[in-house]
Amino acid sequence: MTVPAILSGGLSGGLSRRGLLKTGAAVGGGLLVAVSFPRGHADAAGTGTPGVFAPDAFIRIGRDGLVTLVMAQVEMGQGTHTSIPMLIAEELDVTLDHVRLEEAPPDDAKYGNPIFQIQMTGGSTSIRALWLPMRKAGASARALLVGAAAKGWGVDPTSCRTLAGVVYHDASGRKAEYGSLVDRASGMTPPANPLLKPASAFRLLGTPAKRLDTADKVNGKAVYGIDAMPISVKFASLACSPVLGGKVAHVDQTQALAVKGVRQVVVLDDMVAVVGDHMWAAKQGLDALVIEWAEGANAAVDSDGIWQALAAAGDKPGVTVKKTGDQAKLGGDGLIEARYELPFLAHAALEPMNCTVHVRPDGCELWVGTQVATNAVRIAAKETGLRVDQIKLNNHLIGGGFGRRLEVDGIGKAVRIAMKVDGPVKVVWTREEDIARSTYRPVYHNRMSARLENGKPVAWSQRIVGSAIIARFLPPAFKDGIDIDAVDGATELPYDLPNFHLDYVRHEPVGVDTCFWRGVGPNSNIFSAECFMDRLAKEAGADPVAFRRSLLGHSPRALGVLDLVTAKAGWGGALPARSGRGVCLQSAFGSFIACVAEVAVDEDGEVRVSRLTVAVDCGSIVNPDTIAAQLQGGMIFGLTAALHGNITLARGRVEQSNYHDYRMLRINETPRIEVHIIPSTEAPGGIGEPGTVVVQPAVANAVYAATGVQMTRMPIDRKLLKA
Repeated sequence: MTVPAILSGGLSGGLSRRGLLKTGAAVGGGLLVAVSFPRGHADAAGTGTPGVFAPDAFIRIGRDGLVTLVMAQVEMGQGTHTSIPMLIAEELDVTLDHVRLEEAPPDDAKYGNPIFQIQMTGGSTSIRALWLPMRKAGASARALLVGAAAKGWGVDPTSCRTLAGVVYHDASGRKAEYGSLVDRASGMTPPANPLLKPASAFRLLGTPAKRLDTADKVNGKAVYGIDAMPISVKFASLACSPVLGGKVAHVDQTQALAVKGVRQVVVLDDMVAVVGDHMWAAKQGLDALVIEWAEGANAAVDSDGIWQALAAAGDKPGVTVKKTGDQAKLGGDGLIEARYELPFLAHAALEPMNCTVHVRPDGCELWVGTQVATNAVRIAAKETGLRVDQIKLNNHLIGGGFGRRLEVDGIGKAVRIAMKVDGPVKVVWTREEDIARSTYRPVYHNRMSARLENGKPVAWSQRIVGSAIIARFLPPAFKDGIDIDAVDGATELPYDLPNFHLDYVRHEPVGVDTCFWRGVGPNSNIFSAECFMDRLAKEAGADPVAFRRSLLGHSPRALGVLDLVTAKAGWGGALPARSGRGVCLQSAFGSFIACVAEVAVDEDGEVRVSRLTVAVDCGSIVNPDTIAAQLQGGMIFGLTAALHGNITLARGRVEQSNYHDYRMLRINETPRIEVHIIPSTEAPGGIGEPGTVVVQPAVANAVYAATGVQMTRMPIDRKLLKA
């Protein structure tokens, strides 16, 4: 996601303001190092010291030499619980074995993501946001420990060196472990500008360090939200109206209460929950209920109507997002035009949606895996009427987020159910309930037009039509009618396009709540731009790669990934009939990535993706294994969407319900995936989302090359590809 304009005008600007400012007194016999972020947080915290900002994260070093990192970022498989400790360990000169993690409590002022200024994990921002602050924290702590050792030895600190948690003075042969220095170091003043290592001195960053969370996940010790089991917990299964937005009209509880193990039926205005001794009883009780629903105003909503309304909204004038050059070239005869559309998508995370809640008169405790800790606390406070400081959150590992756990609607529902239950209750959504009555990736409609002169596009225009998630999720970032997420990926194309126009039309689909989905706004815009680029190449009679190369004179990093991926993929080599290669080039999330997909289309229109090759320049590398894993997982996720992803509605009801009709990519469909990483000393870019984004247009373009049929709406429609 693009950095909100309100947040300092860009990521690099935000980072430059950060500093590491103070060390506190010894805590529990250890050295406490506070990491501080920019002005907004300082003002909120009110430290009262000019130029001193409130802390956002803490490092604690004990007398045992162990480093505790208070971790504000959640782990949902993306590897932050290894990569962020690597930043500190590198500058502190300790091994990862010295680092322990401790969950940060909900606190935007201390632990807010510097990009979003709320405590949030998402948008491929964790490393981008913490690259410098965490390294400075480690470097400052190291400087203090060296200073403490040098003071004790009566030597110049610059004559000391560190390695693996030990300070050495080679000239005298003395050494001291960090743990023995923390008391003295705690009374010292930290350096205003701790010296960071040059990349050439890195011992840990850039290496394929083993993930810290692997062992617990393999041996079963890892605890996800669904594993939370407070004493005397009961279980609840719930049902909401099959028509989105419908209400409960009448409930017959007789058969449900007769199920062994069922303890209670909770009837609320918009949902019904059955509470039992275990999940099976709750589910059986729910199935036995007779519920009549008041379907409400959305009972006639269907997919055709949604698409028609979306397209009609595209006829309206949009809010100008960006324009450059001669706008007259964007009108008149000779324009090439196309429309591209993307459907609703569900998240369908493997760990079922769940939230365990215990509401008492004087407090409320939550056990859940959430990407937005403070939002979770706030919704619980709102529903219970308690103060925020009366809400305790136990945040857990997340078994698949993809944006779904950026939303707190489920936590709010669980709290409302728990308010009717004596004791803690674990609310678990069935897969059917989650997929059919969730929040969804928006439908998008994009209108593209361009003018070719001498085989090159000299004018480029895009109108984006879609909902404004940011307006709801982060209102201060929604300015002048522009949703920064909806236009992300379209504003800064890597190509030389001298005459450019981009506008945005906000359109909220009737009856359907929309939210972030992995890849967020660039999913729509990169798909449209890169498919349109292939269309233009065909109109120009040019090879798609050569066509792109001719437009990259001002973007050497983009050209670098394009050249590398085409070389590795064997671009231009012969393929059988009804087979093709497609390319996609993307600049988003601070990273450059290019993908070549290789597909075969049979006579029935079935598409087989046999190979995905990707080259990435994501700036400085923290852990190459994590980068490769994120791209591989992201591409599988994106390929699922390209081949199968589609949420449709009829009579106000979502027609999909589980993995049988909302397909995930299966093992036999998974192609060979090759990842090539370009070394770089640039600031790190995001890597969790790009793989998902880049694969969809690459596959669509490969199908175009194989069949001559361009897919203008995802998922791929096999009916259009029959021989």
